[in-house]
Amino acid sequence: MNIPTLDELSLLHQQICTAVGDPKRIQILYALHEQPMHVSALADLLGMPQPTVSRHLGILRERSLVINEREGATVIYRVRDTRIIDVLDTMRQVLRGVLETRASKLT
Repeated sequence: MNIPTLDELSLLHQQICTAVGDPKRIQILYALHEQPMHVSALADLLGMPQPTVSRHLGILRERSLVINEREGATVIYRVRDTRIIDVLDTMRQVLRGVLETRASKLT
């Protein structure tokens, strides 16, 4: 097994952070964590145009955050590794702390 170099890990880290840096992609990840689904159902659930959802799914798939599986004529998307949801939850906790600190400085 090849051990990734620090440069390779840093590049992958940057790519993952870029992928989850878009609010729509975060919504998609949370929705797929709740239930794997096809593009149309995801678009309906999130109130986004289907081409927009497809484009974001493509980015998430390129970054290995989601996988797709064919079920008959339908392609179902799911979160590849649920630890990404744990990371997003942790980030939200950090951000809540930042917002609370900012709010306390204003009062």
